[in-house]
Amino acid sequence: MLKFNEQLISHKQWATGQRAISNGQRGATLLIAICLLLITSCGNKDNNEQQNQEQIPENVVTLTQEQYKNAGIETGKLSKQNISSLLKVNGKINVPPQSMVSISIPLGGYLKSTKLLAGMHISKGEVLAVMEDAQYIQLQQDYLTAKAQFALTESEYNRQKELNQSKATSDKVFEQAKANYQTQLVLIKSLEEKLKLIGLNPQKLTADNISNSINIYSPITGFVSAVNLNIGKYVNPSDVLFELVNPSDIHLTLSVFEKDINKLSIGQKLFAYTNTNPDKKYVCEIILISKNLSNQSSAEVHCHFEQYDKTLLPGMFMNAEIELSGNNANALPNEAIVRFENKQYVFVADGNNQFEMHEVQIGSSENGYTEIIMPDNLTNKTFVTNGAYNLLMTMKNKNDE
Repeated sequence: MLKFNEQLISHKQWATGQRAISNGQRGATLLIAICLLLITSCGNKDNNEQQNQEQIPENVVTLTQEQYKNAGIETGKLSKQNISSLLKVNGKINVPPQSMVSISIPLGGYLKSTKLLAGMHISKGEVLAVMEDAQYIQLQQDYLTAKAQFALTESEYNRQKELNQSKATSDKVFEQAKANYQTQLVLIKSLEEKLKLIGLNPQKLTADNISNSINIYSPITGFVSAVNLNIGKYVNPSDVLFELVNPSDIHLTLSVFEKDINKLSIGQKLFAYTNTNPDKKYVCEIILISKNLSNQSSAEVHCHFEQYDKTLLPGMFMNAEIELSGNNANALPNEAIVRFENKQYVFVADGNNQFEMHEVQIGSSENGYTEIIMPDNLTNKTFVTNGAYNLLMTMKNKNDE
């Protein structure tokens, strides 16, 4: 009896243990199922968020209603505006050949005196320098001697002419007298021209006023651009003593590319300025457009200053702005255009407070509007005309997160 009870108790204990194991297995199974459900749910959530992020491009920004109000967004369409384009070129100040004079002495000589300095103003007929040389004395002597000899030769010629008419002398003697007369006349005329060439007046030259020096006179009114010698220096006939400039015909030579030449015309106005003083504008007028192109496919455009400034010197570089004729162009207000990473952008309103950024090319600006160059498929779109910068900042902040 005792043994049966022990077997009964053992059987009950085994049944209880089996039930405990079964309950433990069901609990473990339930725990595993819950964990899998949580992992699946989190994975779906991450996938949904990733899909949502992939659906919104980086160039699109969406605002909440409150952000929209704070951004001050205003929209509008492209409008036709009469905008004049501005052509920017450069060049330098030049002087035409007829307004630049190089002074030299045809017979050479030594510089005795001069007061000239580069930049000095000179008047026409003013003495530039005094030259001296022994050949000047010789030239004056030759002239006066030839002139005195000419009187005797002329008298002999007239005498032989009368004798020949009366047949009192032979034709040969008369022809010889005539040749001597003409030879002496040619000699005097040539010496007179040489004297004029060095600035001496043959009509006023006498034995009492022979001089070893001559004066060099200015042929124009202008200023001295270069002095190439010093006191006591000998100069040859080919040497340039001074360079003079007549500023009345000084002009600006611009270099314009081939594609822009046809946009210019004679008489067109422009504004020129230097790099050192860009705020000071000089009004110029186009007087000549070259028909020859350089190796850089550019042509020279010559312009006159309406009012010459003495501070503008030949060789000085200048910039110029030429306003071309206006045309009706597609334009947006200046506030609609934002600059980012050296490119120009505008925002297109897609509805539901969503805005898409598009790169555009811009043209000239005038009266608060800028010409917009863009694909035809964007022409009829609605653009952000105010608050575009705020949209750009919002987009940058979103991309930085």
